[in-house]
Amino acid sequence: MLANFLIGLREGLEAALIVSILVAYLIKTGNSKGARAVLWGVLVAVLTSVLAGIAIAEFIQVVPEGTNEIIAGLASIIAVFFVTWMIFWMARQSRSLKAQLHKKIDTATSTSTLALVGVAFFAVIREGVETAVFIWSASRATGAQTNPILGAILGLVVAAVLGYLIYRGALKVNLSKFFKYTGAFLIIVAAGILAYGVHELQEIGWFPYLTQTSYDVSSIIERDGALDTLLRGTISFRSAPSMLETLVWFAYVIPVSYLYLKPAKKN
Repeated sequence: MLANFLIGLREGLEAALIVSILVAYLIKTGNSKGARAVLWGVLVAVLTSVLAGIAIAEFIQVVPEGTNEIIAGLASIIAVFFVTWMIFWMARQSRSLKAQLHKKIDTATSTSTLALVGVAFFAVIREGVETAVFIWSASRATGAQTNPILGAILGLVVAAVLGYLIYRGALKVNLSKFFKYTGAFLIIVAAGILAYGVHELQEIGWFPYLTQTSYDVSSIIERDGALDTLLRGTISFRSAPSMLETLVWFAYVIPVSYLYLKPAKKN
């Protein structure tokens, strides 16, 4: 639940900040009609993202036996690449994001209202689809017992409230630190989802090597017990992973964490 709450909170707040930047700029320039067009674009993007998430979940339910594991494994691995790119993109673009969005709005305003709808749609849909895929993958990895959908919904609701409060000037948040720390935690979450994707593909024989159990703490952490549910809900923990799963986990976490946390070079 906590993993999906954090995913929903971070991704939702990114989208909320983008929307607030667009709307505030249009209102500041006296273009309230354009602000309404932006909100329509956001609404369409949100609905499209929700439908994408539902479509993925429903499609998995009807595919032939065996195909389910293939889709779950590959989708989880792809989701990890998406979220890793997103984490680094936000870290790199956060300072110039506002100026970039203002430039797009100026261009769209001189074109048409539909262009404004498009700017908002494409600015939010990337976040939305990434969120839908990543939440679905995290839900598969953590299990239904951790209430992953509830966690994601709560995260998105909190993000919407925070975004509105920031827009109204009622709340000051150090966004740089927020995205830095949540990004670091999402790297751990992503590593667990990547290991889960490998597990699913090992189940159907795609990776028939290093299948031996690397460690087994099920005697200490009872399967489906409170601690097991908490760990799976936060970091996609598995009490008895294969050697390949463990290797993949460390092979992802170590270099990605180093690249993410290393100090930026000063010009």
